[in-house]
Amino acid sequence: METGAKKILVLGVGNILYTDEGVGVRLVEKLQREYDFSDNVTLLDGGTLGMRLMDPLLECDLALVLDAVLGGEAPGTVYRLTGDDLRKSLAFKDSMHQTDLVDTLIYCDLVGKRPDCVVVGVEPFDYQTMGVDISPGLGERLDAMAAFALKEIEAGGGSFTVRQAPDAVQD
Repeated sequence: METGAKKILVLGVGNILYTDEGVGVRLVEKLQREYDFSDNVTLLDGGTLGMRLMDPLLECDLALVLDAVLGGEAPGTVYRLTGDDLRKSLAFKDSMHQTDLVDTLIYCDLVGKRPDCVVVGVEPFDYQTMGVDISPGLGERLDAMAAFALKEIEAGGGSFTVRQAPDAVQD
């Protein structure tokens, strides 16, 4: 890793057992499948780990959280939350998994190392039906969310390349 490069944690959160609630995890899986990232970028399936995310958060300079967000807009709307917006969304529980993350970030503050945090979220279509696949409508928005996330990674000092599909096996 370059000396002085920010350590970026891309954290997908959510419960994959409830359709669109698992979109953050599904997006991290998509990024891992389709891209290679610079050494200063770590992708992590945070699921519903809550306080167990404290160590990875303490080790990064920038946390990019991918999640479903209840912002009141049309399903599929992509949000970027930082600063006051981030605090407001967390305080009012707009994000479906951030209540534990709020507590974790408060503890990071207490030990003197809270990372900068950006949430890239999307308004869910369905987050109450049990099912391991995201809804078709949200599936159509994954590329848009990935583009938002990649832009944030670049803005934070990370880089990526598109992973090449393996060549077909010749007979």
